[in-house]
Amino acid sequence: MIKEPPFTVGMEEEYLLVDRESRDLAVNVPEALMVECQRRLETQVSPEFLQSQIEVGTKVCSNIKQAKQELGRMRKCVAEVAGEYGLAPIAASTHPFAAWDRQKHTDKERYNAIARDMQAVARRLVICGMHVHVGLDDDDLRVDLLGQVSYFLPHLLALSTSSPFWRGEETGLKSYRISVFDELPRSGLPETFDSWGEYQRHIHILTKAGVIEDATKLWWDVRPSARYPTLELRIPDICTRLTDGVAIAALFVCLLRMLYRLKRNNQRWRRYSRMLIKENRWRAQRYGTDQGLIDFGIGAVVPYADLLEEIIELVRVDALALDCLPEVEHARQIVAGGTSAHRQVAVYRDALDTGADKVEAQRMVVDMLIAETVAGF
Repeated sequence: MIKEPPFTVGMEEEYLLVDRESRDLAVNVPEALMVECQRRLETQVSPEFLQSQIEVGTKVCSNIKQAKQELGRMRKCVAEVAGEYGLAPIAASTHPFAAWDRQKHTDKERYNAIARDMQAVARRLVICGMHVHVGLDDDDLRVDLLGQVSYFLPHLLALSTSSPFWRGEETGLKSYRISVFDELPRSGLPETFDSWGEYQRHIHILTKAGVIEDATKLWWDVRPSARYPTLELRIPDICTRLTDGVAIAALFVCLLRMLYRLKRNNQRWRRYSRMLIKENRWRAQRYGTDQGLIDFGIGAVVPYADLLEEIIELVRVDALALDCLPEVEHARQIVAGGTSAHRQVAVYRDALDTGADKVEAQRMVVDMLIAETVAGF
């Protein structure tokens, strides 16, 4: 009998640090804050590209429930330490009104190189995301599933949206983060490859030319990790509510197990063109779950709630096997109650309707984000 992949889970979350008084991004974050976070969380916390960002990551988790527990502990820790300096973390992919040109990048060689190479594109990266690693210990399997799981990337993005504002303006997009990140090279939907060897040959061309040092400089929506034997989901916004992010991670690992089952039975999910998937990606970025995505098989836009039900049924056996059916089914609550982007816009518009000016309304959005980031633990 063929040994099943481990389907272990690792999750990374990026947070913005805000000043509790002004609600603006913290421009000069005390070095002691990171030192204390690292004393408590050791290697599970690190600085990000901007000084106003901080990243946490779980250890290799055997299941989704363990990942959720670790992230809850780390969110609480970062909030406690930040609070000692009058700051607070917010799990949102953009800040409602911060100016990107006031931010300072972290003084580390990797980040200095990105700032030097990318110039204004890098300086605009006042955005945060969530990454999900799923353990797949066969290289060719990782590349095979990379091409198949791309179909579902817009569906996962739609559930995660938390970036409706940019520089004090309501953008009309549920995930403006995607627009910012797409300015980077080697971003967006991944290429498809027929084998691990073919993938490696493409990487070799770029590294030999000196364009990139290694495959960590591929910033696709999903990619084979260059550091771990995992497939890494990168398209989601960071979810303000931890339970929402966990639901997306559960869906991702179950989708990969479903695709693996098909392969084991000499079947596969149909590969669709990047052109078609990009159209759904745009719809998820623009509308989130509101306006539906295209069902390529019937050539029609289908309500997102209907598509989600189909996905839940597709992966039900996998969710049961991986003991994460409640987490998968939580996605229904996201659709019913809205994502962080929905709630941010609702708070903002309600404040305006009751007489607040734009600045006051945006600060109320930040207050909501501060509270929800650590709610429940």
